[in-house]
Amino acid sequence: MRRQARRERRGVAQPSQVNRYQMRQKLISIGQDSYIENEQGQRAFHVDGKALRIRDTLLFKDMQGNELCRIQEKKVRVKDTMNIERGGQVVASVKKALITPVRDRWTVKVGNGPDLEVQGNILDHEYRIGEGHQKVAEVSKKWFRVRDTYGVEIAAGQDDVLILAVAVTIDMMAH
Repeated sequence: MRRQARRERRGVAQPSQVNRYQMRQKLISIGQDSYIENEQGQRAFHVDGKALRIRDTLLFKDMQGNELCRIQEKKVRVKDTMNIERGGQVVASVKKALITPVRDRWTVKVGNGPDLEVQGNILDHEYRIGEGHQKVAEVSKKWFRVRDTYGVEIAAGQDDVLILAVAVTIDMMAH
C-alpha cells in the first residue's frame, strides 16, 4: 500500500489507468506501411506512409482502414512544423523548440484543448508528454527487451490517437 501511495504522489499511473502501445524505432518511413500494437501484441493502428507527394504525409488508420488522422509537413516555416489533421481540420501542430539547453523540447499546439509540452531524450525514445506538470503520456524503451522497439504509455481519459500521432510525428521529425 505504501508503494502505491508513493506512486500516486509522484504521478506514476497505475496499470489499470493507462493504455500501452508498442512501436518500432524505425516505424515511420515515407512510402512504407507500419503498425502500432496494443499491450496484448495485437495490431491496433495502421500508419500508411504516402510516397511521391510534395510534402511528407502519413495516414493514421484504424484496422478497418478508416482514416483517423493525417500527419503532414508544413513547408514554408522557420522551425520544423508538422500538422495533425482530422476531417480536414488541423487539430494539433507539433514544433521543435529553437533553443534546447539540456534536453530536447517540443511543443504541441492543440486546437481544442490545452497545449502539450514534450521533454526528454527524443533520439533515445525516453521522453514525457505533459500538460504543464501533469503527465499525459510517457515514451520509453525500458518496457521492452526487443531491440528497436519502444512503448507509449497514455494516461486514461486522453485521446490515444492524438497522443500516438504526436509520438509518430516527433519520431519522424527527429529522425
